Amino acid sequence: MSIERNPDTARRASVFAALADPARLAIVDHLLLADASPSEIQAVLGMQSNLLAHHLGVLKRAGILGDSRSEADGRRTYLRLNHAVLETLVPRAERRAHRVVFVCTQNSARSQLAAAIWNRRSALPASSAGTRPGSRVHPGAIGAARRHHLHLRPGTPRDLRDVLTAGDLVVAVCDNAHEELPADLPRLHWSIADPARAGRTDAFDAAIDELTERIQRLAPILESD
Repeated sequence: MSIERNPDTARRASVFAALADPARLAIVDHLLLADASPSEIQAVLGMQSNLLAHHLGVLKRAGILGDSRSEADGRRTYLRLNHAVLETLVPRAERRAHRVVFVCTQNSARSQLAAAIWNRRSALPASSAGTRPGSRVHPGAIGAARRHHLHLRPGTPRDLRDVLTAGDLVVAVCDNAHEELPADLPRLHWSIADPARAGRTDAFDAAIDELTERIQRLAPILESD
């Protein structure tokens, strides 16, 4: 794919360029929650009228601002933000899968917790596995799951080769697993610190917090295959 010829990328780049000025960011900040006339913005920001007109022109050409005439005084114009254009700055990377498989080395903590968090958050099923599965789920993971009210059944850790099927989305939640997996296996990689190394309660809680944050970003854009 050519970045230069991708119209969506070029469009987003023009929006970023329009916002790359402190004065224009201040204008956008002022319009985030309410419309305003140019004179009202000028009064708040203390900007000269010709400079304000220049910045408003840049924002309008990028599609960030629109305007409309006042129904009360037709000589007055009100500016409003085009929120849909601002939302394009964060691309929606849609993915499809029939299941998510979280992978860590031993399948004893992070991957188990990730699957439990996912299954509480999404109707799309999730499982977990390890590249070199251990003999049991770590007691610290079981305790953390209880504290966070996660449904984690402490079964025997499983090998990824026994779990993975076509259509699965693999998410490696540790660096070792990511680096051990075959290069040609499509996957996402989340570099989550191993709580078992520290063995402390707060380490397991921190892992849950980070996994939850990442899952909350991924789940809405992952569709059932």
